[in-house]
Amino acid sequence: MTMSRRELRALRGFVFDLDGCVWTGDILVPGAAEVLALLRQQGRRVSFLTNNSRARSATMQAKLERLGVEAAVEDVLTPLEILGEVIATRWGISRVLAIGGPELEAAVLDGGHTLVPVDRYGEATVVVVGNDFAFSYERLTAASRAIAAGAAFVTPNLDPRLPLEGGDFLPGCGAVVEAVAAASGARPVVIGKPEPPLFELALGRMDLRAEEAAMVGDSVDSDIRGARRVGMTAILFAPDGGLDGVAHVMVKSMAQLKRLLQ
Repeated sequence: MTMSRRELRALRGFVFDLDGCVWTGDILVPGAAEVLALLRQQGRRVSFLTNNSRARSATMQAKLERLGVEAAVEDVLTPLEILGEVIATRWGISRVLAIGGPELEAAVLDGGHTLVPVDRYGEATVVVVGNDFAFSYERLTAASRAIAAGAAFVTPNLDPRLPLEGGDFLPGCGAVVEAVAAASGARPVVIGKPEPPLFELALGRMDLRAEEAAMVGDSVDSDIRGARRVGMTAILFAPDGGLDGVAHVMVKSMAQLKRLLQ
């Protein structure tokens, strides 16, 4: 650990990754609820930041409430909340081929863009690839051909796995993205972690500077490097151990984190 307990206690806000830190599947991570309750009792700001490409903030907030964790909708951020805005800012109002779930398609439409069906992939100016539970060879072909022909390639995240309870997992968004990248010969623009926009939005909603807040996450690539890039304190949650020296602090349990914050 390269940060003292006194420095940790001085932080005014904490941002938590959801999958693997607050919950695994539909089960709370042991001790997570207690840490979150302690932070709120101490008067610190708490936000949640997930790379989930199949859910909006309201859905994640409802799940937190269902599991007994207090949260407001504005406290929860996903890449889908900024997807439409990022596309519009970089490429203007676009014709989008969306490879993902209905939530991804809704986020594209909310941004003022038009959806392009798979069989008309040649009309797409932007291809957005999320975690697609209906991914098929046809959809891989459409996405990769559109990108190879010049369409912009965008994804919420590159996370290879989605952790579940009992140590199990589902292939993540990154697994689908890598198939499209290999076939198209292009690399995507990443909207979610570890890129700065979601971190900066979370800080803005908490009304805190980066040096006043910490990110608690289980992914070195997405959470820890992303937090450090924007100047936040990075706390690695690594029950099985982790890379020494990457994060400012590493904890093996939420109980350990709670002790550091008391």
